[in-house]
Amino acid sequence: MLTRSLEDYLEAILIEEKKGVVRVKDIVKRLGVKAPSVVGALKSLTAKGLVTHERYGYITLTKKGRKKAEEVYNKHRTLFAFFRDVLGVPDSIAEKDACSIEHYLSPETTKRFVSFIDFVNKCPEEEPRWIKAFKKFYEEGIFPEECEKERKSK
Repeated sequence: MLTRSLEDYLEAILIEEKKGVVRVKDIVKRLGVKAPSVVGALKSLTAKGLVTHERYGYITLTKKGRKKAEEVYNKHRTLFAFFRDVLGVPDSIAEKDACSIEHYLSPETTKRFVSFIDFVNKCPEEEPRWIKAFKKFYEEGIFPEECEKERKSK
């Protein structure tokens, strides 16, 4: 079991790898932490077989580390998309909330979130009616007419 902090380090390494090689200073900059904290986390991740890192050298994810990093990253992206695209939360808040929640979702909930976002993104409508209706309800506090009819019939 990894701590939230160690998961954040794995995710940061994965993201930084896409730019090229990863050094301690890259993780310091991305996470806004001090170098000794990064070095300590790397020792722990190395001991767990998730990264390789030689003193003053590059940081590399192992196969096992890459798998875990991708799980965390995919949860993050899915939550971010849900908060931004479905709920209409501003990007900066969606980013912060996704980062907070990604560590606590079960694999089953994550799987359903991924399927849901995939469904919404591939839906033939440009923006589904119910998302438009929700946005209107949120902004104006008024149920759209079609929702009012449904609520009154129950």
